[in-house]
Amino acid sequence: MKNWHLALMGLAATAIFTIANGAELDQATKEDITRHRAMAQAHENAAKCLESGKSDAVCEKQLQVECKGLGIGKFCGMKHVH
Repeated sequence: MKNWHLALMGLAATAIFTIANGAELDQATKEDITRHRAMAQAHENAAKCLESGKSDAVCEKQLQVECKGLGIGKFCGMKHVH
């Protein structure tokens, strides 16, 4: 009985590992991942812009250009407090 349980647990672990690491992503998910990465890059560029000493208005305008078509609204899908 113990060997059967061990075998079953091993099979379950293998199945979970295979599903977690080998699952093929659908096209919509791949596109969503690409958009998230593009938005993250645009926000990183905005942070670097601010670090360079440029004004918030200049950096926000740059962010809006880089995020056009990616996020919802004029804040690239993200708004926070200043």
